[in-house]
Amino acid sequence: MKEGMFQDKVKGIPRCKICPNNCVIPEGKAGICGIRGTKDGKVQLLAYGQVSGMNVDPIEKKPLYHFFPSKEIFSIGSFGCNMSCLFCQNYDISTMKTENLAPGMQEFTPEEIIKFCEESGTRMIAFTYNEPTITYEFVYDTAKLAKEKGIKTVLVTNGFINIEPLKELAKYIDAANIDLKGFDEKFHREICGARLKPVLEAIKEYKKAKVWIELTNLLIPGKNDNPEKIEEMCKWIKENVGKETPLHFSRFFPMHKMTDVPQTEMKTLLEAKRIAKKYLDFVYVGNITDDELNSTFCPKCKKLIIERTGYSTKSLLDGDKCPFCKTKIAGVFER
Repeated sequence: MKEGMFQDKVKGIPRCKICPNNCVIPEGKAGICGIRGTKDGKVQLLAYGQVSGMNVDPIEKKPLYHFFPSKEIFSIGSFGCNMSCLFCQNYDISTMKTENLAPGMQEFTPEEIIKFCEESGTRMIAFTYNEPTITYEFVYDTAKLAKEKGIKTVLVTNGFINIEPLKELAKYIDAANIDLKGFDEKFHREICGARLKPVLEAIKEYKKAKVWIELTNLLIPGKNDNPEKIEEMCKWIKENVGKETPLHFSRFFPMHKMTDVPQTEMKTLLEAKRIAKKYLDFVYVGNITDDELNSTFCPKCKKLIIERTGYSTKSLLDGDKCPFCKTKIAGVFER
């Protein structure tokens, strides 16, 4: 457990200010995320150092396609979430509350996590699996230590965070994949239990902080796959964070509380990519077996420059340039 970094009080009751839920939490209770609660008159991260999983993954699995492609990354996750997406694929850990965790569960220190990362042979660490920013203090402490050790840091996040905590954390984050779940407030409110506007503000703020960002949009039949909304979203991305920002459309499969919704049809994914390519240089389609839709092509000469087969990646880049026409490719690559 550790005292929360961003908090104040409303009529004498502690308020957590990490995310836009801004939970006012009475003594002995937890906020919406289930792992931040009030104890001894202060908001505390109750699950500090409690880890749901540790793995070494391909960086492409995050997904990040323009950040050290083909490299492996040490990945860790915790419990809980500040959204309540009906389609969550990690609902077994995202819906877990502190009171449901095993008594005496082992708590790791940031130093131990960094040691595990170094022993894994990677020089990158991802905070992923559940929403990392709700375990803000642990992620902050670990990311800060990682930067001191020269280890790259990655967030896989829903972007539902207040701006001041974001600014402080972004000092120690190199890259982020942000889940832009839809592009209207109704979808975010009814399907995700959240709001769209704070996510859009966060995306802009990560960009401003010089964090390399890629966006993911899971297309759910009849929920967020309206072509007009997709076009509106892609226009917004181009105008606010640049046409060089990679966008990953992802295929929905029935999950959690949306098992009655069919998987996304291929024609919907292809139409989304067609729309997006009018505005963006790099558009991918995930959760499918078509390798071409996950490979990178030069936006100028259109030739294949990064070939992906599943999570196997072959880069033809000359540093950060297309080997054929020498166009600079947006991203963070080995020189």
